[in-house]
Amino acid sequence: MPKMKTHKGLKKRVKVTASGKVMAHKSCKGHLMTGKSAKRRRRLDKPMIITEVYAKCMREMLNQH
Repeated sequence: MPKMKTHKGLKKRVKVTASGKVMAHKSCKGHLMTGKSAKRRRRLDKPMIITEVYAKCMREMLNQH
């Protein structure tokens, strides 16, 4: 059976921590920032931890078990 290839698009968008959690940036930060409150913009700056249901699938795509 051939080796499974890493999903390069996902590799550029997420980071796997040492404990195995998958972290990604939040959406809604691309444009139209003036209409959003400063509090909301600060909250969107912080990365989010992907829920374990999706994280399992993402780790498989990144070949990290």
